[in-house]
Amino acid sequence: MATFRVTQSMISHRSLDSLQLGLGRLAKVQEQLSTGRVLNRPSDSPTDTTSAMRIRSAYTRTEQYIRNADDAVGRLGLADTTLGTMGDQVRRVRELVQQSRSGASSTVSREALATEIEQLHGSLLADANTKYLDRPIFGGITAGTDAYDDTGTFIGVAGTIGRKVGSDVTVRVDLDPTEFLGSGPTSVFAAVENAALALRSGDEAGINTALDQLSGFMNDINAARATVGARQAQVERSQAAAEDAKVDLTSRLTDLENVDVAAASIDLKLQEMAYQAALAATARVVQPSLLDFLR
Repeated sequence: MATFRVTQSMISHRSLDSLQLGLGRLAKVQEQLSTGRVLNRPSDSPTDTTSAMRIRSAYTRTEQYIRNADDAVGRLGLADTTLGTMGDQVRRVRELVQQSRSGASSTVSREALATEIEQLHGSLLADANTKYLDRPIFGGITAGTDAYDDTGTFIGVAGTIGRKVGSDVTVRVDLDPTEFLGSGPTSVFAAVENAALALRSGDEAGINTALDQLSGFMNDINAARATVGARQAQVERSQAAAEDAKVDLTSRLTDLENVDVAAASIDLKLQEMAYQAALAATARVVQPSLLDFLR
């Protein structure tokens, strides 16, 4: 049976290797406590590092969904407010036209009603060109500053604007204004102008036509507002889901990367004790030398 000769050099080297290993463990725990992180470099745990990278990627996507949702909420909220204001204005025009049908209505009173209707016409046109981030909310994908010109003609560029608010959820945040405001001679602006002309001239047929047209535009604007409301609800649901996902991802990332201070503090004490014990044992083992025996 073969025997192995153990030399003083072998003992010294192995003792020093053990000391270095213990010192490395102690240094690792000290680094974790000083940085507050378990993963300070990929070599600390390749598997956990890969998982952390995937979570960070998902976190970045989730943050983008939240930003997109914020933008969508802003756009749709402004569209809803504007549609509500325009609906009220069209309703007011219709009320003024109905007042002109009173038997006591005189030429002077009809002129006053027509003047107020013309003022509402200007307000409607201004609202149709309401802007969000310097772009008209009803202008489609236009790069211009207005959706409608002074004649009530649509001058925007038809197109769809969507915001991705989830991994498989994209919400449209624009509206085609020609569907509820019309354009040119068939627009709500033309209907309001014609109503004012009919009042001034006392044209009963024109007044009746204006009432019918205004009722139709009121219904169209209400329908557009309902569409906006449904989209807002969808965005808010996705926004809430994204916020929940962000919290979950943050928690998972914390569990992977952040150090448990209490556990690490105990580990530090244990490593310090182990290292001190190893130092003491090594000192006793490597101390004897030839000079010690010759004394």
